[in-house]
Amino acid sequence: MSSRLVALDLYLRLREKPRLARERSVAAARARMERVTRLVPLPRGLAIADATLGGRPAVRIAPPPRGGLLLWLHGGAYCLGSRRTHVPLVAALAMRAGLGAALPDYRLAPEHPFPAALDDALAAWEALVAEGWAPERIALGGDSAGGGLAFALLATLLAAGVAPAAVVAFSPWIDLTLSGDSHRLLARRDALLPAERLPELRDLYLAGADPADPRASPHRAAYPKAPPVLVQASRDEILVDDARMIAERLRREGAAVRLDLVAGVPHVWQFWHGYLPEADAALNRAAGFLRSEFGMRR
Repeated sequence: MSSRLVALDLYLRLREKPRLARERSVAAARARMERVTRLVPLPRGLAIADATLGGRPAVRIAPPPRGGLLLWLHGGAYCLGSRRTHVPLVAALAMRAGLGAALPDYRLAPEHPFPAALDDALAAWEALVAEGWAPERIALGGDSAGGGLAFALLATLLAAGVAPAAVVAFSPWIDLTLSGDSHRLLARRDALLPAERLPELRDLYLAGADPADPRASPHRAAYPKAPPVLVQASRDEILVDDARMIAERLRREGAAVRLDLVAGVPHVWQFWHGYLPEADAALNRAAGFLRSEFGMRR
């Protein structure tokens, strides 16, 4: 554990986790996330531009010649986050992998409950294909709730006989029935996420829909002929069982799955790239996975 990870862990436990536990205003939580993430620097040397994708605002990172594309779905418990909050993370991964990227805003709950987010994710995919991107040149990715959304989109595509090149997910939230034992067993150990808020956030998104619906809890979906998948999660976060569940589900269906669990790091620690050595190492592993699946050399 690096000295910077020790400092970050202390900060998250003393400041951010208590704040998340007591925050009752979705609007205030959104505004704070936007403010905090402005402090994360963007990698230099990338062509990054605002755009529209599938009728929604998006950020596009231009692909290198003959490069592939990463379609990333941001986290935020389906209630928070945007293309702006997550573009530093996605740009850092895209730069390392030698890929372009598309990061759309999907509609957020509670104003737009399930399945609006999945509808928008599918619209973004269809817009990329309409541009001329072949499915095998697009990888899916997402973090936290966005990771769950990426797997829901994957299941939707596979059901239609279409497969992307690969999938990368950071700490995916894939079980809205909240059945994982880690939600309870790791509630105190988790440095960032207050476990007691999960039912409330889940209900804001579902608005009465069945949490066992495979589109909401994609570890219950089918994944025929799935592409290779990389899942990264912390061994000490409350969502680690979610990561294990989706990995096991995909393996049962014959997919090649790499489950990369790291001890001592917070939820979506990759976000702290450039500051945290553990984050840079994780992004490098994820980028190596993507380069391999796209047949690229460093």
